[in-house]
Amino acid sequence: MIESKETDIGTAPPAVDRSGVAPHILVVDDDAAICQLISDYLAGYDMRVTCVADGVQMRRTLALQVVDLIVLDLRLPAEDGMSIARELRAESSIPIIMLTGRQEEVDRVMGLELGADDYLTKPFSPRELLARIRTVLRRAHAHPAAVQGAGQPRAYRFAGWELDLRTRRLVSPSGERVDLTHAEYYLLGALLRAPRRILSREQLLEMSRGYDDAVYDRSIDVQILRLRRKVEIDPSEPKLIRTERGAGYFIDAEVESV
Repeated sequence: MIESKETDIGTAPPAVDRSGVAPHILVVDDDAAICQLISDYLAGYDMRVTCVADGVQMRRTLALQVVDLIVLDLRLPAEDGMSIARELRAESSIPIIMLTGRQEEVDRVMGLELGADDYLTKPFSPRELLARIRTVLRRAHAHPAAVQGAGQPRAYRFAGWELDLRTRRLVSPSGERVDLTHAEYYLLGALLRAPRRILSREQLLEMSRGYDDAVYDRSIDVQILRLRRKVEIDPSEPKLIRTERGAGYFIDAEVESV
């Protein structure tokens, strides 16, 4: 169970990352009441929360969505939390906070040795969990290379938008999915890889190669127009995908790789 009494930890601002996208927290716990309480509490601090009951659902979520931090219960019905943590750390560097009802120090030490970033012993205060999540996320943002690992980023975040590179899903600041053609996806990816850098049509052609459609110099302008219709508030007065007359195009936003 979760302790309802809360201690004062200050009034820090909501943990929205630098790109304006609320952090996505994945809670892995088979206790529905705990999941609901955590979800409701964190949602009040501008965090997106997905709750799942076991490792199978966790893997399915990770395959489809970008997750910033995992809250993992050690006691799960079909699969031990320690083995899940070991698997997670072998495949990624997503921060992990472990939940446990066990009081033995060896369990906490083992969890940390497996790569967990922090732990909480039940019962706990939701406010303390919030404080620990914020601390771990700050560390992750301070050392992005450690989270991303040696491979490619999982997603780009910019001005509240999120482009998932695995599922090729573009999600708006309001959480709605925006469909992209293959050409639009590769072109947007090329722009996001070089934020605030002016890219000529020739550079965009080269950087966005990867789909079967024939693309010519003049079609870049058409694709840019279509992208603007999908991401700009007013496509006639673009604020994100800007034009440098006679030179090319650029993304005028801070872009975060996650």
